[in-house]
Amino acid sequence: MTIRPICITGDPVLHNRAAEVTEFNDELRTLVADMFETMDKAPGVGLAAPQIGVGLRIFTYDYADDEGNERRGVIINPSLEIGPISDEPADEDTEIEGCLSVPGERFPLKRAETAIVTGVDLDQKPVRIEADGWFARIFQHEFDHLDGILYVDRLAEPWKEISTDIIEDNGWGKPGKSWLPGRDNLEG
Repeated sequence: MTIRPICITGDPVLHNRAAEVTEFNDELRTLVADMFETMDKAPGVGLAAPQIGVGLRIFTYDYADDEGNERRGVIINPSLEIGPISDEPADEDTEIEGCLSVPGERFPLKRAETAIVTGVDLDQKPVRIEADGWFARIFQHEFDHLDGILYVDRLAEPWKEISTDIIEDNGWGKPGKSWLPGRDNLEG
């Protein structure tokens, strides 16, 4: 397993729709193992393949529920159904979100409270997970990555303008920027 560099906003792979996985082989297994290793080292609760420069529809997740039950897995070629999203502004304390591709920054973002993700695992067995709360947020966030959308793209004002300024101030927003978990010690 290898820890891979995480692409920072501006890299084209983060801003384009990822391709469906068509080959389930040892190369895919290695990619997924690397994704788990990278996600764990970052540390993150989810990681989409485009975040490590691979334009495929895959994401990993690792999130413990309120009772401490570990929920960890991979979803390949997912589809996502979400519940309604409130028109209320995002709560600045309880609906704050971050992203490993916008390292070190967090902003409030309104998401649906429920989500159903379906897809397949590494053995091409069907996966269907109903999620709520933060677990639903993780699925929405990672699924967005597969469609070339970063959470900062969804922010309401004033957070949208603030995030744009931070991205510019950090020299991000252009191709070729990345960071390596364990070496660069950034968090998102």
